[in-house]
Amino acid sequence: MLELRRASVTAADGAWLQTDLGPAWSDPALHPPAQVGDDVVVNVQARGLGLGSGGYDVVAVNLTRGLEAADRSGAHVMKLNYTPLQHAVHAADGDPLAARGPVAVFGAHGQLPALAWAFGQAAPGARLGYVQTAGGALPGRLSRTAGELREAGLLEVHVTAGPAYGGELEAITTAGGLCAALERCDAVACGPGPGILGSGTALGHGGLAALDSAHAALALGLPTLVVARMSSADPRQRHRGLSHHTRTVLEMLLAPVIVALPEGQSAPDDRHDWRVASGALDGYPWPLRSMGRDDPLFFAAAAAAGRVLASGR
Repeated sequence: MLELRRASVTAADGAWLQTDLGPAWSDPALHPPAQVGDDVVVNVQARGLGLGSGGYDVVAVNLTRGLEAADRSGAHVMKLNYTPLQHAVHAADGDPLAARGPVAVFGAHGQLPALAWAFGQAAPGARLGYVQTAGGALPGRLSRTAGELREAGLLEVHVTAGPAYGGELEAITTAGGLCAALERCDAVACGPGPGILGSGTALGHGGLAALDSAHAALALGLPTLVVARMSSADPRQRHRGLSHHTRTVLEMLLAPVIVALPEGQSAPDDRHDWRVASGALDGYPWPLRSMGRDDPLFFAAAAAAGRVLASGR
């Protein structure tokens, strides 16, 4: 059952609000900008459960100014279909016959900055697209990372595919999203939004979305690279070294893929095409912190993937 509560907005900073119940987020793809005094209905369940992504409530409807429909002329495809938040979008799935370029598939949103930065360092002027899939947060506007990388010129376009929504382009499927991005870009990074899902089981985690994305890229005949999730600081043994998230994807893939490794790491099998990228993090401008802890290996693996992706254009 939904846990919905009525609240009043006491402060507003763009999509980020403060209500008389606590902090909240109002999706700009679904709601008009809120103002102080607005009467809103918020979903409080995640914050009540204390989830990692549950530091705030999510606005379900703005009763003060959110009841008028936007102009959706020409849009006939529904995202979040058959849910109370279904809304029409203009679909932009691309042409599979025209798709050319390599695809890097990642399983954790935190890998995207190092991947995109390293790609830009290795291939100045090349255009990288981001296709957001299921596996983490579905709203495209929730990714501050994607917005900041767009502003820095490290991402050319942000496509939301499948159940994800709110990007600059909307695709019904991951395959269609890859093709749409490659119509505008030289290469694509494909993976979930922030707040990856996880139950602690072998198959019950959002990182497994990389399996479907890699199969889509392979089926399109595109050079396909899986970004290795690695860690030297995660307290969970299953994520130390090469994470079980990546191992599971590589074991379940129906065909070999390219996998990048940073210096000092060795290939655990001979089925896939493992490639070592030297100096992957040289000059990296941002903190090497993941999930609140210093973890250079996590970023080095993602940066290695960005450099290898650039070499495959």
